[in-house]
Amino acid sequence: MELNISESRSRSIRCIVKLGGAAITCKNELEKIHDENLEVVACQLRQAMIEGSAPRKVIGMDWSKRPGSSEISCEVDDLGDQESSEFCKFVVVHGAGSFGHFQASKSGVHKGGLEKPIVKAGFVATRISVTNLNLEIVRALAREGIPTIGMSPFSCGWSTSKRDVASADLSTVAKTIDSGFVPVLHGDAVLDNILGCTILSGDVIIRHLADHLKPEYVVFLTDVLGVYDRPPSEPDAVLLKEIAVGEDGSWKVVNPVLEHTNKKVDYSVAAHDTTGGMETKISEAAMIAKLGIDVYIVKAATTHSQRALNGDLRDSVPEDWLGTIIRFSK
Repeated sequence: MELNISESRSRSIRCIVKLGGAAITCKNELEKIHDENLEVVACQLRQAMIEGSAPRKVIGMDWSKRPGSSEISCEVDDLGDQESSEFCKFVVVHGAGSFGHFQASKSGVHKGGLEKPIVKAGFVATRISVTNLNLEIVRALAREGIPTIGMSPFSCGWSTSKRDVASADLSTVAKTIDSGFVPVLHGDAVLDNILGCTILSGDVIIRHLADHLKPEYVVFLTDVLGVYDRPPSEPDAVLLKEIAVGEDGSWKVVNPVLEHTNKKVDYSVAAHDTTGGMETKISEAAMIAKLGIDVYIVKAATTHSQRALNGDLRDSVPEDWLGTIIRFSK
């Protein structure tokens, strides 16, 4: 696997954040963004990223005058000769939600077969959809004064071989971070050496970024409080507060202590989800935790997500914090 990245660059990445598609879009309404959640998430990210207790005035960076609300001023004249605020180094990756999944599942892009007209058309349609969402997320974060740069994996040279990452030019991501920007990547339709094409999920992207950028911690923002022992809509579903990952990659629930600790967690995947849903998320999170990097899975736009983004859980986890921690256990 080819992964190009300069070894001399600074490794002080604070956090990689996954914005779950179900948290930032209305998953049952085609190509509809969950505006309220996205605005809160953007505000929470700004608060988590700004270094120091007395930041300089933050200026919004979306000058397009298109619709969108924020308490941050976007007046260009406000910039003047002001020095920019210092931000901790974050990387953002988002899922597709109600963008892209419909096009991909309808055409079978995730299964490959570019020689088929429907697949080629679906590949184009999927990328139009997910890059549109990427632009809107970049705009939402920029309105909060976060210097974001949208980066599509396809355009940055990511490709797969039987759905496993085959190449990824991470030097572009690294240079973007070192230049003071926040890269915003997304799940994407990419070329596959064997299948012709497939869908590269945001969860897989995060695992590869974590492996090479070595962040202090990783946060998955979702539409539910965390990982449950069964679909959370079912009665008596139990929130799993801590999952320990062993050296062999296997994992077990350590909090709460369940009656049947060897019982497999029951996953549910939407019919149109071409990336594996929660099962993929847990699998990728476990591989990140195996690197010695704590992973927090938490509901977006809540006080619990703010604490996770801030890094408040790294030393001790308060009893009243609701979410799932996945960490390495020797």
